[in-house]
This record gives sequence, structure tokens and C-alpha cells, in this order.
Amino acid sequence: MTSHLPVRETIREDVTAAMERDPAATSRWVVLLTSAGLHAIWLHRIAHRWWQQRRLRWPARLLAYASRSITGIEIHPGAHIGRRFFIDHGMGVVIGETAVIGDDVMLFHGVTLGGTSGQRVKRHPTLGDEVMVGAGAKILGDVHVGSRVKVGANSVIVKDVPTGAVATGIPAQYRFPQLGDLPAMSSEERLYADPALFI
Repeated sequence: MTSHLPVRETIREDVTAAMERDPAATSRWVVLLTSAGLHAIWLHRIAHRWWQQRRLRWPARLLAYASRSITGIEIHPGAHIGRRFFIDHGMGVVIGETAVIGDDVMLFHGVTLGGTSGQRVKRHPTLGDEVMVGAGAKILGDVHVGSRVKVGANSVIVKDVPTGAVATGIPAQYRFPQLGDLPAMSSEERLYADPALFI
């Protein structure tokens, strides 16, 4: 999950991902300097590297705390996060210690990847690749959200969601989108083709 690219390549890849996913991004410099989501993931990568060395866990927690104070995004240094991860807006996002996030995942503000157990076990969600999680959604417990899943805003997920599904509601119910009847559209347009994701 953790990127092994050189730092400069990782930053370039992250900025490109942000430019592609955020219509408000006007230039690479604006994204580089003002994106709280990018700053949070970059600080997390440092904290996560420290977390893997037991003697550096205390500094890792301090760095994660400082990152939360600056960005409004709380990511436990133990969380495993893949490449080209992007958090849009970001304020109020919480990602727990045992969360695992695949590549090309996008979260909006207010998302929680939370735990439901007080025991030291795998207690946070696993998200596959190319998952999009709408604003305010909560994914709770050691559940698996398959690749290419879209989670609607303010939905609450407490059970596994299969690959390619759209999950909406409280508790979330999933369905498989019927996009065959829609006119030809780009992959970016298909990402936003279902208005239920933003309700």
C-alpha cells in the first residue's frame, strides 16, 4: 500500500491526481501550496514510516497531531494508504489506525473510517482501489469496500460492499449502476453520473 516511489515522483503523482479530480484546481502551484488534503497525506507518509519503527512511534503520534491541527484531517500514523490518494476539502476527515486504503481513492470532507471494537485487532475498514466516498459518509468496523465502489454522501456502511457497487443510505444499501442507457461519456463524467451520491 505505501508508495515506494522517490519523494519527488510521489509529490508529482499526488498533485496530478488532485488536478484531475478537483475542478476548482486552477494550477499545480495552487494545489501544491493550498491543498489541505495533500498536506495531510504527505505528513501522514512521514508519520507512517516512523510508526513502523517502535522507537519512533511517539514522534509519529506528535506529527499526526500537528497535521490534524494544521489541516483539520486526522489520520492515525498506523493507517496504510495507497498511491494517488486525494481528500477534497478535507475538514473533519478521520482515518483510524488499522484502516487500509487502496490506490486512486478519493474522500470528501467529513468522512470517517472508524472502528467499532475497543480491542487491539483489525477494527477499521479496508477500501479497494478507485473508491469514492461522499461527504459525511461513515464506514465503520472491519468491513471491506470493494474496488470501484462509490459511497453516497452521509451514508453509513457497516457491512461489506462488493466491487463496482453504489452504496447509499443509513444503513447503506448497495446496488449496481445501470449506465448502459446513458449517452457516451468520459470516465470523469461517469464518476459523477449518479446524483444520489451527493444527496
